Amino acid sequence: MLFPTLNFGLFFLVVFAVAWALVRWPRSRVAFLSAASYFFYGWWDWRYLFLLGGSTLFNWLAGQAIVRQADPRRRKWVVGGAVAVNLAVLAFFKYANFATATTNDVLTILGAHVQVRFLDVLVPIGISFFTFHGISYLVDLYRGTLARPASLMQLVLYISFFPQLVAGPIVRASHFLPQIAARPDPDDIRATRAYLLILGGLFKKVVVANYLATDLVDPVFFDPDKYGALDLLLATYGYAMQIYCDFSAYTDIAIGLAALLGFRFPQNFDQPYRSASLRDFWRRWHISLSSWLRDYLYIPLGGNRGGTWKHCRNLMITMLLGGLWHGANWTFVIWGALHGGMLVVEFLVNRLRAITIGEWEAPPFRGWARVAAIVATFHFVCLTWIFFRAPSLEVAGHFLAGFGRWGQVAGAATPLTLLLVAGTMASQFLPADRLARIEDALVRVPLAVKGAAMGLGLVLIQACAPEGVAPFIYFQF
Repeated sequence: MLFPTLNFGLFFLVVFAVAWALVRWPRSRVAFLSAASYFFYGWWDWRYLFLLGGSTLFNWLAGQAIVRQADPRRRKWVVGGAVAVNLAVLAFFKYANFATATTNDVLTILGAHVQVRFLDVLVPIGISFFTFHGISYLVDLYRGTLARPASLMQLVLYISFFPQLVAGPIVRASHFLPQIAARPDPDDIRATRAYLLILGGLFKKVVVANYLATDLVDPVFFDPDKYGALDLLLATYGYAMQIYCDFSAYTDIAIGLAALLGFRFPQNFDQPYRSASLRDFWRRWHISLSSWLRDYLYIPLGGNRGGTWKHCRNLMITMLLGGLWHGANWTFVIWGALHGGMLVVEFLVNRLRAITIGEWEAPPFRGWARVAAIVATFHFVCLTWIFFRAPSLEVAGHFLAGFGRWGQVAGAATPLTLLLVAGTMASQFLPADRLARIEDALVRVPLAVKGAAMGLGLVLIQACAPEGVAPFIYFQF
């Protein structure tokens, strides 16, 4: 059940009406939203409901064990074991086929005449996201950032809440569970902002991302040997804009839907392609994942404590695992390694500055120096997107080799796709408070007019969209 479909629209209208009708009965409201979320997830494949339910029940029982355990050392063992079980389940479903294929490749290289049998495991949609939500609950409970353990029904809703279930954002237990326990106030709902987020998200997904995918990115990445260097470069830019529009669209819609139901989700994107360094990029791109990796992986590994070597090691481990989290393919490992390596380079440059001139970080770039830094960061990110998008290392290699064919006439891009790429890039430099300004301007507009404008916007988006709606890119993760 994709967001930009009639089925989902009808589903959400029912959920919205019933959820607010039950606002005076919090337990019934939580139970209804949980049931609706399970219906939403079961729409994809009902068999995965058992995995989702089993994961939730296990994490609830583990949370109870953490709270009951008075001995700090035993509490640590309990939370460590519970996190390990979560990761083991994720590893089995997501990486069993990858591990088997890699093992067979190694056996072939070694000349062994034995092959490991494939289990052919199907990856449940959204497993990476609901696994991270479960781990967040356990760790937040262990650290004391959660005042009390959740009831089973509250945890069911936290892990399965349908707007963020299959592709994020990754909302912390300490942020979301108190909202579930509280009664929402209709007067606090910023409906105009929610509508703007949903409408903007639909436009980015249904129009921009879909056109870029079907008319430029998919054909070039399917057979890069057919295209010259300029086409490959334009397809690389196209994918950078496609994945931004596709993923930020999903999270914008999710944030808007959650807001209409009385919940506040954190921002997940902040104009990432205006970043002047890779470190800044990761403060702006998929913020919920990068902050999750920082707080639940990088800092527990030691963070920037323990000297230069350990800091660089922790950066590389975090980004390698972050890459592998995205998918069971060596292309994602290389993508993570490239980002980790560049973050290490940036750290070492700052370290050298601290040693030589006593300044840890350079002053913010100004003027043309900032422009050059933004261009360099953007092109590094685009280079790594090639590995992220390519289905295999072989295809990525052919794609990169094609940058030597500069004599070939370009023909893959159309005026529309070029306009979409340029327009999306330009949007990265709009005022950061643009949404708030529009929201303020619409405060005095009558509700009927805003409703009509929303309806007209939906009609125009549908009229401009290509035929069919592709799944969101991050559904595969």
